[in-house]
Amino acid sequence: MKVILLEKVDNLGNAGEVVEVKDGYGRNFLIPKKLAIAATTKDLAQLEHHRRLIQGKEAKRRKDAQAFKAQIESLSITIPCKVGESDRLFGSVTALDIAEALKAKQLEIDKRRIRLDEPLKTLGVYTIPIHLDKDIEASLKVWLVKE
Repeated sequence: MKVILLEKVDNLGNAGEVVEVKDGYGRNFLIPKKLAIAATTKDLAQLEHHRRLIQGKEAKRRKDAQAFKAQIESLSITIPCKVGESDRLFGSVTALDIAEALKAKQLEIDKRRIRLDEPLKTLGVYTIPIHLDKDIEASLKVWLVKE
């Protein structure tokens, strides 16, 4: 089944592209979630109009991401942690903990956008990259301090 993507779909394509997908994936996931529309001959004729709409949406999303980046980079998050000997944490600080700390500052961000190679296990200052858009990444300063 051919579909026209309305938004970027990971491992599939970008908005405005015509891609071939399995029927079930198209009908049960992409189309109901409004990520794509079926590529009929009528829709292919309207593709150029959709591309202009998609470019407008993408420009707005990029502008919002740039503003969000500036907002995040002006922040510094402090997370109090219980520690044992040699300043090692009991447990660790994960992307979920950082997302919750951001939420406390009225900034909603999906934990999957926070790029942590591994959970943080020692006290200190960390610069954490946060993926906002295709090529827009913000850096957040996270302080882990004794509770």
